[in-house]
Formats: sequence, structure tokens, C-alpha cells
Amino acid sequence: MPIVTFSSPTLHRDLRAYATAGDTHTLLVVAEKNGVKIPHDCRNGECGSCLIRVEYVEGKPKMGVALTEKEKATLKSLGKITDAQLEDAEVRDIPPPFRLACQFVARDEEVVIHFTGEPGGA
Repeated sequence: MPIVTFSSPTLHRDLRAYATAGDTHTLLVVAEKNGVKIPHDCRNGECGSCLIRVEYVEGKPKMGVALTEKEKATLKSLGKITDAQLEDAEVRDIPPPFRLACQFVARDEEVVIHFTGEPGGA
């Protein structure tokens, strides 16, 4: 079961949420179901307003690696992912630190999601 902790200056305190194992909802949907307001404009990976920083809990598996083509292009245009990080994700299954909440699907992993509350801020 994915365990997601949302952390932001906009929250009174960090909020822990449990996503259903095998669920293919994006992190943005998980946030909304739990009353967490991550800024977003498009929901399809093109605007970058739902930028998040993903921190993987030490000693837990890292599984949310698959980046969509739109997400790759948006993260590159924002300067939030390098060619080396893209290669690490695609070849070595090493996830990049920044993702888009509307594209990231948490698998059976434990993550802390950081966002500022400002569109495109992570």
C-alpha cells in the first residue's frame, strides 16, 4: 500500500495518506481525496503548476519512476530535470527528485511530497 505524506507551508501539519494498492490515480487525485490542495491548472502534464519534490523514505523501495513524455518535456522546460536524471530514470530506475503531481502514480512505496502551495513551486 502506498503511504504518502504531504508536506507544505500551506498545511497546518504534515498529512499522511494511504493510497489503495494497485490504484492508478495520480498523486493529484490522492491529494484531492485527502483535502490537500496542490496548485494545478491543466491536469495533463503540460503547465507545470503542480510541481512537487518527492522524497523517498530511507530503506523503502522506489517505484514511481515511469515519467510520461509530457512530464519529461515539462520538467525539462522548467529546468527541474537534467539529461542525466532522465537517463537514470529510464535506464537505472532511479527516480528524479521533481515530478508533476498530475502525472506521478505512487506504487507500493512510502514517499514524502513537498510543495510550496504556489503554482510551479516545489
